[in-house]
Amino acid sequence: MKKIYLIVIALLIVSTTQAQEQDTLKVFKKGTKTSMIIDTGGVSITVGKADSTKKEKKTVKYPHATFGITFEHFDIGLSKFHTGSDFSAPVGYDYLENKPWKTSNIGFDLLQFGVRFNPSFKIMLEAGIDWDLIRLVKNVTIEPDKPTLTATPSTIVYDKNRLSSKYLRIPLYFEYRSPQSQKGKRISIVGGPEIGFLLGGKTKQISSENGKVKVKDDFNFEPFRYGANIRIGYGGVGLFFKYYMNDVFAKNQGPADYKNLNFGLTFGF
Repeated sequence: MKKIYLIVIALLIVSTTQAQEQDTLKVFKKGTKTSMIIDTGGVSITVGKADSTKKEKKTVKYPHATFGITFEHFDIGLSKFHTGSDFSAPVGYDYLENKPWKTSNIGFDLLQFGVRFNPSFKIMLEAGIDWDLIRLVKNVTIEPDKPTLTATPSTIVYDKNRLSSKYLRIPLYFEYRSPQSQKGKRISIVGGPEIGFLLGGKTKQISSENGKVKVKDDFNFEPFRYGANIRIGYGGVGLFFKYYMNDVFAKNQGPADYKNLNFGLTFGF
């Protein structure tokens, strides 16, 4: 997981250097090397001999479609699993009790097809990866390749005992953004439905007896999930909320009516 953090940080740094879609004003001194460019990155001036001035204004036509690789909506926050209003472990599955401040959610979008209708409104279909990392309290082993969710008690005291899921997430976003402020920042509201396809599950246990042990399986997670999300931000930073309407585990393979709510910080609008 540390490698994922490093990759995400690197991509985030690169993405923040990309300018937002807007008009750019360029001023040139004809026949010389003198130029001035004004955009979201600030003002760039090259000085030379001046004899005449030419102005060029680049405009964006709407609707404007884009498609390609992106890096945005990087979420890092908490995962809250619950049955109705009860956030404790479900009845009969006490081994799912988790550490609230170490049960987390990480995700980001990597591919986008979008249509901007005007400077304020855009619709985007995106694809990315989403992880839920459940830090278990009890010293148990979640067994792989079982018809139902199964845990075996252990005499080993684990320094870390984690059950995680990884989904391909496909959200449909409706974005509203305000006009730019004098500092070049905007208020953004992004939200819409989201579906997800299970890519796999994993357990990770660390103990003095066995060292680090990782096991990959689907661990009876729901293969297809659906829900909704919303993001509210200013500039490139904001808050996100995601809620999935079907159960965490597949039907008749785990606790019923056990659902997931995620919230935290998001970067990249």
